[in-house]
Amino acid sequence: MSLGFVGLGNIGKPMARHLLKLGEPLYVHDVAQTPLDELASLGAYTATPRAMAGECRIIGLCVRDDGDVESLLRGAAGLLRNMAADSVIAVHSTVTQAALLRWSRQAAERGIHLIDAPITGGASGAEAATLAYMVGGPVEIVERCRPVFATSGGKIIHAGPVGTGIALKLCNNLMTYAAFAAMHEADALARAGGLDPALLIEVGRANGVVTPQMEAFIGNRGKLSAAGAEAVRKAFGPFAALGHKDLAAALSSAAQLGLELPATARLAEIIEAVFFDAKPVT
Repeated sequence: MSLGFVGLGNIGKPMARHLLKLGEPLYVHDVAQTPLDELASLGAYTATPRAMAGECRIIGLCVRDDGDVESLLRGAAGLLRNMAADSVIAVHSTVTQAALLRWSRQAAERGIHLIDAPITGGASGAEAATLAYMVGGPVEIVERCRPVFATSGGKIIHAGPVGTGIALKLCNNLMTYAAFAAMHEADALARAGGLDPALLIEVGRANGVVTPQMEAFIGNRGKLSAAGAEAVRKAFGPFAALGHKDLAAALSSAAQLGLELPATARLAEIIEAVFFDAKPVT
Protein backbone atom coordinates (compact mmCIF):
# COMPACT_ATOMS: atom_id res chain seq x y z
CA MET A 1 0.00 0.00 0.00
CA SER A 2 0.94 3.65 -0.34
CA LEU A 3 2.15 6.48 1.85
CA GLY A 4 0.24 9.67 2.61
CA PHE A 5 1.19 13.11 3.85
CA VAL A 6 -1.02 16.05 4.85
CA GLY A 7 0.36 19.56 5.33
CA LEU A 8 2.76 20.94 2.75
CA GLY A 9 4.11 24.02 4.50
CA ASN A 10 7.74 25.09 4.64
CA ILE A 11 8.60 21.99 6.69
CA GLY A 12 5.96 19.55 5.47
CA LYS A 13 6.61 20.06 1.79
CA PRO A 14 10.25 18.94 1.85
CA MET A 15 9.34 16.12 4.24
CA ALA A 16 6.79 14.88 1.71
CA ARG A 17 9.19 15.35 -1.17
CA HIS A 18 11.80 13.17 0.57
CA LEU A 19 9.22 10.36 0.86
CA LEU A 20 9.46 9.93 -2.90
CA LYS A 21 12.90 8.40 -2.30
CA LEU A 22 11.18 5.21 -1.16
CA GLY A 23 9.73 4.60 -4.60
CA GLU A 24 6.26 3.91 -3.22
CA PRO A 25 3.09 5.70 -4.34
CA LEU A 26 2.72 8.93 -2.37
CA TYR A 27 -0.58 10.74 -1.82
CA VAL A 28 -0.47 14.35 -0.59
CA HIS A 29 -2.99 16.92 0.57
CA ASP A 30 -2.90 20.59 1.51
CA VAL A 31 -5.30 23.52 1.59
CA ALA A 32 -3.02 25.43 -0.83
CA GLN A 33 -2.82 24.42 -4.48
CA THR A 34 0.74 25.52 -5.27
CA PRO A 35 2.58 22.91 -3.14
CA LEU A 36 0.19 20.25 -4.38
CA ASP A 37 1.09 21.10 -7.97
CA GLU A 38 4.78 21.03 -7.10
CA LEU A 39 4.58 17.58 -5.51
CA ALA A 40 2.42 16.29 -8.36
CA SER A 41 5.07 17.42 -10.84
CA LEU A 42 7.56 15.21 -8.96
CA GLY A 43 5.34 12.14 -9.13
CA ALA A 44 3.03 12.34 -6.11
CA TYR A 45 -0.74 11.93 -6.31
CA THR A 46 -3.03 14.60 -4.89
CA ALA A 47 -6.02 13.36 -2.91
CA THR A 48 -8.56 14.33 -0.30
CA PRO A 49 -7.90 12.91 3.18
CA ARG A 50 -10.80 10.50 2.71
CA ALA A 51 -9.42 9.16 -0.57
CA MET A 52 -5.93 9.02 0.92
CA ALA A 53 -7.21 7.00 3.87
CA GLY A 54 -8.38 4.23 1.57
CA GLU A 55 -4.99 3.92 -0.11
CA CYS A 56 -2.27 4.45 2.49
CA ARG A 57 -0.66 2.25 5.12
CA ILE A 58 1.10 5.19 6.83
CA ILE A 59 -0.10 8.81 6.80
CA GLY A 60 1.89 11.69 8.26
CA LEU A 61 0.16 14.85 9.51
CA CYS A 62 2.16 18.08 9.57
CA VAL A 63 -0.51 20.69 10.21
CA ARG A 64 -0.71 23.64 12.58
CA ASP A 65 -2.49 22.67 15.78
CA ASP A 66 -4.98 20.50 17.68
CA GLY A 67 -7.93 21.82 15.70
CA ASP A 68 -6.35 21.01 12.35
CA VAL A 69 -5.48 17.46 13.41
CA GLU A 70 -8.95 16.95 14.90
CA SER A 71 -10.62 18.02 11.65
CA LEU A 72 -8.58 15.49 9.69
CA LEU A 73 -9.32 12.63 12.04
CA ARG A 74 -12.98 13.05 12.84
CA GLY A 75 -16.24 12.81 10.89
CA ALA A 76 -17.51 10.69 8.04
CA ALA A 77 -14.68 11.84 5.77
CA GLY A 78 -12.03 11.63 8.48
CA LEU A 79 -9.03 9.34 8.62
CA LEU A 80 -10.26 7.36 11.61
CA ARG A 81 -13.46 6.39 9.82
CA ASN A 82 -11.77 5.44 6.55
CA MET A 83 -8.32 3.99 7.21
CA ALA A 84 -7.82 0.23 7.28
CA ALA A 85 -7.10 -1.62 10.49
CA ASP A 86 -3.38 -1.90 11.36
CA SER A 87 -2.54 1.26 9.40
CA VAL A 88 -0.59 4.09 11.04
CA ILE A 89 -1.16 7.81 11.54
CA ALA A 90 1.98 9.74 12.56
CA VAL A 91 1.28 13.19 14.04
CA HIS A 92 4.22 15.48 13.32
CA SER A 93 2.44 18.62 14.56
CA THR A 94 3.16 20.27 17.91
CA VAL A 95 -0.10 19.62 19.75
CA THR A 96 -1.20 19.13 23.34
CA GLN A 97 -0.35 15.83 24.92
CA ALA A 98 -3.90 15.35 26.16
CA ALA A 99 -5.28 15.62 22.64
CA LEU A 100 -2.65 13.24 21.29
CA LEU A 101 -3.49 10.61 23.88
CA ARG A 102 -7.21 11.01 23.20
CA TRP A 103 -6.71 10.58 19.45
CA SER A 104 -4.56 7.51 20.03
CA ARG A 105 -7.28 5.88 22.12
CA GLN A 106 -9.92 6.68 19.52
CA ALA A 107 -7.73 5.26 16.77
CA ALA A 108 -7.08 2.09 18.76
CA GLU A 109 -10.83 1.52 19.01
CA ARG A 110 -10.81 1.16 15.21
CA GLY A 111 -7.64 -0.94 15.10
CA ILE A 112 -5.52 1.99 13.86
CA HIS A 113 -2.16 2.97 15.35
CA LEU A 114 -1.83 6.72 16.02
CA ILE A 115 1.60 7.77 17.25
CA ASP A 116 3.30 11.07 17.98
CA ALA A 117 6.31 11.91 15.82
CA PRO A 118 7.01 15.65 16.14
CA ILE A 119 10.17 17.00 14.58
CA THR A 120 12.77 19.67 15.20
CA GLY A 121 15.24 21.25 12.82
CA GLY A 122 13.03 23.69 10.96
CA ALA A 123 12.63 24.23 7.26
CA SER A 124 16.38 24.03 6.63
CA GLY A 125 16.57 20.67 8.41
CA ALA A 126 13.61 19.39 6.42
CA GLU A 127 15.29 20.42 3.16
CA ALA A 128 18.61 18.84 4.17
CA ALA A 129 16.94 15.69 5.57
CA THR A 130 18.57 16.27 8.97
CA LEU A 131 15.43 16.60 11.12
CA ALA A 132 15.31 15.02 14.56
CA TYR A 133 12.18 12.95 15.16
CA MET A 134 10.85 12.47 18.70
CA VAL A 135 8.57 9.45 18.55
CA GLY A 136 6.13 8.02 21.04
CA GLY A 137 4.58 4.63 20.37
CA PRO A 138 5.01 0.85 20.56
CA VAL A 139 8.42 -0.39 19.45
CA GLU A 140 7.06 -2.44 16.56
CA ILE A 141 5.08 0.50 15.15
CA VAL A 142 8.03 2.87 15.51
CA GLU A 143 10.23 0.39 13.67
CA ARG A 144 7.62 0.04 10.96
CA CYS A 145 7.75 3.80 10.46
CA ARG A 146 11.51 4.22 10.84
CA PRO A 147 12.35 3.91 7.11
CA VAL A 148 9.66 6.49 6.36
CA PHE A 149 10.96 8.95 8.95
CA ALA A 150 14.56 8.35 7.90
CA THR A 151 13.91 9.89 4.47
CA SER A 152 13.93 13.33 6.12
CA GLY A 153 15.43 12.57 9.54
CA GLY A 154 19.05 12.53 10.61
CA LYS A 155 18.08 11.28 14.07
CA ILE A 156 15.05 9.28 15.20
CA ILE A 157 14.59 9.21 18.97
CA HIS A 158 12.13 6.70 20.41
CA ALA A 159 11.04 8.53 23.55
CA GLY A 160 8.77 5.79 24.89
CA PRO A 161 5.02 5.01 24.70
CA VAL A 162 2.46 7.17 22.92
CA GLY A 163 2.53 10.71 24.27
CA THR A 164 6.20 10.83 25.19
CA GLY A 165 7.30 12.11 21.79
CA ILE A 166 5.12 15.20 22.03
CA ALA A 167 6.16 15.67 25.67
CA LEU A 168 9.78 15.75 24.55
CA LYS A 169 8.94 18.19 21.77
CA LEU A 170 7.15 20.55 24.18
CA CYS A 171 10.15 20.48 26.50
CA ASN A 172 12.47 21.19 23.59
CA ASN A 173 10.37 24.14 22.40
CA LEU A 174 10.14 25.52 25.92
CA MET A 175 13.95 25.60 26.11
CA THR A 176 14.21 27.19 22.67
CA TYR A 177 11.86 30.06 23.48
CA ALA A 178 13.51 30.58 26.87
CA ALA A 179 16.88 30.85 25.12
CA PHE A 180 15.47 33.44 22.72
CA ALA A 181 14.12 35.42 25.68
CA ALA A 182 17.51 35.31 27.40
CA MET A 183 19.18 36.55 24.23
CA HIS A 184 16.58 39.30 23.83
CA GLU A 185 16.99 40.62 27.36
CA ALA A 186 20.80 40.31 27.42
CA ASP A 187 20.92 42.25 24.15
CA ALA A 188 18.70 44.97 25.64
CA LEU A 189 20.81 45.20 28.81
CA ALA A 190 24.03 45.37 26.82
CA ARG A 191 22.73 48.20 24.64
CA ALA A 192 21.38 50.12 27.64
CA GLY A 193 24.75 49.76 29.38
CA GLY A 194 26.68 51.12 26.42
CA LEU A 195 28.11 47.78 25.31
CA ASP A 196 28.47 46.54 21.75
CA PRO A 197 26.04 43.57 21.63
CA ALA A 198 28.53 41.77 19.38
CA LEU A 199 30.55 41.21 22.57
CA LEU A 200 27.72 39.01 23.86
CA ILE A 201 28.15 36.75 20.86
CA GLU A 202 31.92 36.69 21.26
CA VAL A 203 31.77 35.71 24.92
CA GLY A 204 28.81 33.37 24.35
CA ARG A 205 30.68 31.49 21.66
CA ALA A 206 33.68 31.11 23.95
CA ASN A 207 31.75 29.66 26.89
CA GLY A 208 28.98 27.87 24.98
CA VAL A 209 26.15 29.96 26.44
CA VAL A 210 25.06 31.38 23.09
CA THR A 211 24.02 28.67 20.63
CA PRO A 212 24.08 29.10 16.85
CA GLN A 213 20.27 29.22 16.94
CA MET A 214 20.28 32.08 19.47
CA GLU A 215 22.90 33.93 17.45
CA ALA A 216 20.90 33.52 14.24
CA PHE A 217 17.73 34.74 15.98
CA ILE A 218 19.23 37.94 17.35
CA GLY A 219 21.19 38.59 14.15
CA ASN A 220 18.18 38.18 11.86
CA ARG A 221 16.02 40.30 14.12
CA GLY A 222 18.66 43.02 14.15
CA LYS A 223 18.85 43.12 10.37
CA LEU A 224 15.08 43.36 10.08
CA SER A 225 14.91 46.08 12.72
CA ALA A 226 16.85 48.33 10.37
CA ALA A 227 13.83 48.17 8.03
CA GLY A 228 11.41 49.15 10.78
CA ALA A 229 9.04 47.57 13.27
CA GLU A 230 6.55 46.53 10.60
CA ALA A 231 9.21 44.47 8.81
CA VAL A 232 10.00 42.67 12.07
CA ARG A 233 6.33 41.95 12.75
CA LYS A 234 5.77 40.66 9.23
CA ALA A 235 8.75 38.31 9.38
CA PHE A 236 8.42 37.12 12.97
CA GLY A 237 4.63 37.25 13.38
CA PRO A 238 4.11 33.57 12.46
CA PHE A 239 6.89 32.50 14.85
CA ALA A 240 5.42 34.56 17.68
CA ALA A 241 2.04 32.89 17.07
CA LEU A 242 3.66 29.46 17.15
CA GLY A 243 5.40 30.44 20.36
CA HIS A 244 2.06 31.25 21.97
CA LYS A 245 0.63 27.93 20.82
CA ASP A 246 3.58 25.79 21.85
CA LEU A 247 4.04 27.40 25.26
CA ALA A 248 0.31 27.10 25.95
CA ALA A 249 0.55 23.39 25.11
CA ALA A 250 3.48 22.97 27.50
CA LEU A 251 1.60 24.78 30.27
CA SER A 252 -1.49 22.66 29.62
CA SER A 253 0.53 19.46 29.99
CA ALA A 254 2.15 20.78 33.17
CA ALA A 255 -1.23 21.66 34.68
CA GLN A 256 -2.55 18.16 34.02
CA LEU A 257 0.51 16.77 35.79
CA GLY A 258 0.00 19.08 38.76
CA LEU A 259 3.18 20.97 37.94
CA GLU A 260 3.73 24.73 38.01
CA LEU A 261 6.09 26.33 35.49
CA PRO A 262 6.19 29.99 36.58
CA ALA A 263 9.02 31.03 34.26
CA THR A 264 7.26 29.42 31.30
CA ALA A 265 3.99 31.10 32.23
CA ARG A 266 5.70 34.49 32.20
CA LEU A 267 7.50 33.62 28.97
CA ALA A 268 4.14 32.91 27.34
CA GLU A 269 3.04 36.41 28.29
CA ILE A 270 6.08 38.15 26.78
CA ILE A 271 6.92 35.97 23.78
CA GLU A 272 5.68 38.57 21.30
CA ALA A 273 7.99 41.16 22.82
CA VAL A 274 10.87 38.73 22.43
CA PHE A 275 10.26 38.29 18.73
CA PHE A 276 9.32 41.88 17.99
CA ASP A 277 12.08 43.50 20.09
CA ALA A 278 9.51 45.44 22.10
CA LYS A 279 8.86 46.16 25.75
CA PRO A 280 6.59 43.48 27.23
CA VAL A 281 3.15 44.40 28.50
CA THR A 282 3.18 44.56 32.30
